[in-house]
Amino acid sequence: MLMTNYISMKRILLLLFTFGSINLIAQNPLDVLNYSYYPQNGTARNLAIGGAMGSLGGDITATYVNPAGLGFYRTGEFVFTPGYLLNNNKGVYRETTSKEKKNVFGLGPVGFVIGSGFRHNPKAAQAVSIAFTQNASFNNTIKYSGLNNYSSYSEMWAEEVAKSGRTIDEIITDPQYSLTSALGLYTYLVDTFRVNNAIQVKGLPEFLLDNGKALFQQNSLETKGGIYELALGYGYTGNEKFYFGGTLGIPIVSYSRTTKYSEKDTSGNTNNGFGYFNYQENLKTSGGGLNAKLGLIYRPQEYIRLGIAVHTPTIYFLTDKRSASLEAETENYNQYAKITSEDLNGGAIAKTKYQLLSPWKFIISGSYVFREIENVKKQKGFISADIEYVNHKGSSFYSNAEQPTDEEKTYYKALTQVVRNDYKGAFNFRLGGELKFNIIMARLGFAYYGNPYKDKSLKANKTLVSGGLGYRHKGMFIDLTYVHNISKNISFPYILEDRANTFASLKQQKGNIMATIGFKF
Repeated sequence: MLMTNYISMKRILLLLFTFGSINLIAQNPLDVLNYSYYPQNGTARNLAIGGAMGSLGGDITATYVNPAGLGFYRTGEFVFTPGYLLNNNKGVYRETTSKEKKNVFGLGPVGFVIGSGFRHNPKAAQAVSIAFTQNASFNNTIKYSGLNNYSSYSEMWAEEVAKSGRTIDEIITDPQYSLTSALGLYTYLVDTFRVNNAIQVKGLPEFLLDNGKALFQQNSLETKGGIYELALGYGYTGNEKFYFGGTLGIPIVSYSRTTKYSEKDTSGNTNNGFGYFNYQENLKTSGGGLNAKLGLIYRPQEYIRLGIAVHTPTIYFLTDKRSASLEAETENYNQYAKITSEDLNGGAIAKTKYQLLSPWKFIISGSYVFREIENVKKQKGFISADIEYVNHKGSSFYSNAEQPTDEEKTYYKALTQVVRNDYKGAFNFRLGGELKFNIIMARLGFAYYGNPYKDKSLKANKTLVSGGLGYRHKGMFIDLTYVHNISKNISFPYILEDRANTFASLKQQKGNIMATIGFKF
């Protein structure tokens, strides 16, 4: 599939490598969604009702959604929420479909809520929560492949060389190119040629494309880690009408990605100057941050709850470590060669420290709580719904240097502008309910997360359907939930500045089995 109007990403490609050293390398604007575009996590009870916790309260998940909901507690509890994630991925690239599976363990909220009333005011209550959870899981494997007679990954490096104004020797010895075009030049996968009496920089696979042949391209992305958050929450009510709350969160980022990309000649000619190349990039991102959540719940009637919450941007302090390797078989041109970025950098791994500001998040919510009805089991229940707005285009990059250079400021400003140009704000919707039959509860839920891409040809969304059961008796509760997540997204194996870009359409079906065990005290 070709993409002809993905312009703003192209504009930054030259800027990414215009300046810097081994300590300054490019962050990828596509990675910014790792920090904002993921479904809300929570206890098994909360996930079973679609994650609609903005006005409901009475669950430790309120710490991460609307901390005013902690004000409904008058006793204490401890909860533990293990999970198991089932990932089934399908990628469609150049009309070829690939499938991949990966199952991993997950984690929901673990922690304490300590609530109490006030002797002088029976309608007043307050609660403090200390919780730890996995906001996002990055553990996944995506693969796609297909025949491409239009473009080659090597063209990206050829463009970089052509626009750099540097000689081949200068690029190979400059650390800023050690992850990209220097590898291609060293292996002779990219070289200079005389075409129509003019010197041009080309990747060897381009000559096959010029002759009407196709390349077999394959891309594999294996990601690990997640975003974890330690949070301290507080909720208060003075009259059981208005509930107020706030949370201080400390997110911890652990992310690694191994990208393995390859191209192969499909012509059958072993004497045309290109056989194959295998490129591998290793990225590790680590760091932490700080955020706050503020919320209000208004209960005009016993059975009606209305909520509003604001999540401030998270300020992340991150460190990227990158390395890359390339092996190329160029047959009669230069035969076989292999090189790594460490070889070019004297054994050093490229490292960058920077700041990332995630987007604002706003939530409005309403719940209707069913009162007791006339039967022996006193059946109760509720329906709850959230509308959430996430300003994805509000993410920003900054240098983490004490005194950033003008070049660094220009670079991160341009990187932020790419985010502004390519992403937009998106609405997310969550809906769910519960019916209680004495000590057993049945729950159903639904959630939809909207497309964060501004370009209408880039299709992305997440649809979640969930259901679960709960048991509560004598101070102990056990909840079990299954969430089925159908996600659509896109993946660019490479980005070219001077040509239309091709990308894979991804369809992911994820199953999430979550259990919560809790004890009242």
